[in-house]
Amino acid sequence: MVVCTKCGNPKVVISRKQSGQFLCKDCFIKSINKKVQQTIRREKLIQKGDKVMVALSGGKDSVVTLDILNSYYKRHVIDLCAVTIDEGIKGYRDDGVAIAKAHAKNLDIEHKVVKFKDCFTIDLDEIMENENHRGSCTYCGVFRRWIINREAREFNATKIATGHNLDDESQAILMNYLEGNINNLSALGPLTTSKSPKFTPKIKPLREIPEKEIGLYAMVKDLEVHLAGCPYAHESFRMEVGNILKDLSKEHPTMMYSILKGYDKIKPLVRENYPPQFHMGDCIKCGEPSSNELCRACTFLDELGREVQL
Repeated sequence: MVVCTKCGNPKVVISRKQSGQFLCKDCFIKSINKKVQQTIRREKLIQKGDKVMVALSGGKDSVVTLDILNSYYKRHVIDLCAVTIDEGIKGYRDDGVAIAKAHAKNLDIEHKVVKFKDCFTIDLDEIMENENHRGSCTYCGVFRRWIINREAREFNATKIATGHNLDDESQAILMNYLEGNINNLSALGPLTTSKSPKFTPKIKPLREIPEKEIGLYAMVKDLEVHLAGCPYAHESFRMEVGNILKDLSKEHPTMMYSILKGYDKIKPLVRENYPPQFHMGDCIKCGEPSSNELCRACTFLDELGREVQL
């Protein structure tokens, strides 16, 4: 009979192929928390007194990020707040927003919902009606980052926490390598900073946790999460790369860990030769940090005939 590798409990909830471990519910939860705490300590992601703003979509990754960081909040190590972005995707986003609101209310933390429509006078559904659009993920990523960085300043947050997991990180590494995007490749990592005082550092506490384990964590802790997939996700190159990695991982369960660890080893050399091109000044239209006269958000809005609503 299979029993928990740690405590001998016969009620096993996971078999980790990459390590050979069998874990019960309690030992699995402890292992996830321990792994995240190790990442936070090793990468110096959080300092006592930080105010951490979680980018809370209502999906499993962001809800689990909030749940784990809440343990730091309850011990008065950090202050905690959250922002939820409503991109304006009909039949999809409303459920996630409702779940995010419920979690923030339950934890009694500051929370704000910000809509694309209010910031840019256009939502993602309307953008995708344009014949010559750049693709949903291109707009969504740029506009979300613009809002998140602005809201972090509004909250006086010292860190922004995102729910990027092991799958996300390994996909990003492979995507940027395949596209030859060395500047983006050199900017990846657990902590993103900039010389600009308007840029709030971003942290990724879950970057070493596989997506399926985050889903299991949410399930065994009975955390309500938004499980529906974005209706535009099938268009993305990221999904193609993700499917390749998932197929490879079936026979090679350590594949994503190897990609992440290998990248972390060569990252100093990549950054030495190709330093990330972050802040060069401020956008002449919206005032946000930008490496060009116009930030990417304002560049896209110009193409769409819209402007940021300040």
